Amino acid sequence: MVNHNATTTNARSRDVLAHALRAEMDLEVAHTRRRGHAADLARKAARDGVGVVVALGGDGTVNEVVNGLLTAGPGPDVPALAVVPGGSTNVFARAMGLPRDPVEATGVLLEALREERTRSIGLGRADGRWFTFCAGLGLDAEAVRLVERARTRGKTATKYLYVRSTVSQYFSGT
Repeated sequence: MVNHNATTTNARSRDVLAHALRAEMDLEVAHTRRRGHAADLARKAARDGVGVVVALGGDGTVNEVVNGLLTAGPGPDVPALAVVPGGSTNVFARAMGLPRDPVEATGVLLEALREERTRSIGLGRADGRWFTFCAGLGLDAEAVRLVERARTRGKTATKYLYVRSTVSQYFSGT
């Protein structure tokens, strides 16, 4: 799954990454078109018995893919998840020890595929949704809500936008 709005990649680099992955595996590239589409694509991949789902995007894309893969809950038939960081912060990918650079991360992924190396991760669940590394409530959740609202208006999720949203929420929010 490719989030074409991922902030640290462009069409050319995504093509190079797909070509590298295609050399090692049977790869079908699917581009997300809207919010929630990555979850739909992951759900279909799980139903179709795909072995590995590669998510190229940021933390939001990873979260959607996890929720799509786990629609029927955890189990032995759930496809493995591989992540290539492409977002602005990539907290999940960094927590997994992946390089920030998408090309370098793809190299790590290819090596893991060749060696058939996997690892299990802990997940959480809140309000019927799975989360990979953190869930927020209060100030941080409200700040992220403001950032997401700004992103729907075409703003880029930068560190400055997160700080501005947090300060704004702190002084004028609930």
